[in-house]
Parts: sequence; C-alpha cells; structure tokens
Amino acid sequence: MQAFEVETLLQQQRAKASDLYMEFLRRPSMSMGIYTLPAGAHDPQEPHEQDEVYYVLAGRATLEVQGEEQPVQSGSIVYVPAYAVHRFHSIEEELTVLVFFAPAETP
Repeated sequence: MQAFEVETLLQQQRAKASDLYMEFLRRPSMSMGIYTLPAGAHDPQEPHEQDEVYYVLAGRATLEVQGEEQPVQSGSIVYVPAYAVHRFHSIEEELTVLVFFAPAETP
C-alpha cells in the first residue's frame, strides 16, 4: 500500500517551482500526478498515448477536448481518451488537477 496527502504533494511540487506536472505514483497499469497551471497560463500539453482522468482540486478554467469545451472547477472530473487533442485554457484561478493515466504515462 501507498498513501498520499494532497497538501504534502502540493508542497513537494511547489518546491520544484519550474515543474507544472509532478508524478507521484507509477505502476505498469497506471500513473498519477499533480498538474498546476497559474491563472492566465498557456497549457503546453500534447495528446497522450494513454487514457486520462482529471480531478480538479482547485481553480477554474475551460478544458477543450477534440474541439468540445467543458468548464471545470473544484470537484470536476473529466475523462480524456488516449490520443485526443486537449488542453486547459481561460484559466481564471490557479488550476490544480489530480491526473490519472492508464496505463502508466510514457515518460
């Protein structure tokens, strides 16, 4: 078993100020990380080879997936299929997202 506290993960990510994404769990079947984008930021991500689930911990933005837009905020959960073009935009408040990849994200 492994257990994590969100606040501890956020402190670790803040210590690596240049990293938008910090992976904290990797297994062959899945990986998990914390993704943080400041208000007004550009989301640089590209499509992934894995299915992905976002759970928004804090903030407000819009997630565009294959041209379809979905407003997100604290408590939002969004599934993004593998290879789908997607990114967050119109980030109104710093966005903090718990990210699940299945299988594990390719580094």
